[in-house]
Amino acid sequence: MPAKKIKTPGEVLSSLIEEYQLNALSFSKEINTNYQTIQNIIKGTGRITVQTALKLGKYFGQPPAYWVDIQLNADIIELSQDKKFMKSLNNISKAQKPKAGKAAAKPKSTGKTAKRNALSEKRKVAAKTPGTRSAKGKRE
Repeated sequence: MPAKKIKTPGEVLSSLIEEYQLNALSFSKEINTNYQTIQNIIKGTGRITVQTALKLGKYFGQPPAYWVDIQLNADIIELSQDKKFMKSLNNISKAQKPKAGKAAAKPKSTGKTAKRNALSEKRKVAAKTPGTRSAKGKRE
């Protein structure tokens, strides 16, 4: 089965303008967008921004994400045909998760930190043992 051809934003917009029997100038006025912006999208030299997607979605009764997705797919296809970018992309290796069961090693404490941690451990043990003195010297 042949690969499905993904339409560009310009092709989709152009076919809708034709289907609704509009011209680009009157259409651009109806959605309060610059005429040149619409022309550039139709020619394939302009991009559908989020703002334009909101306007197109409102006008044609589609979710704005529809237009953003069309633009995103066109951008991905365009970038995947850029040999220089693809070469740099191929040099990136996939991240590796640490193996299960191996806990990350904690750095060993030294100096004042070690004494503070040891005292803290004594306090925890004393707090669990009834009738012992706390680290402050009071009976619990």
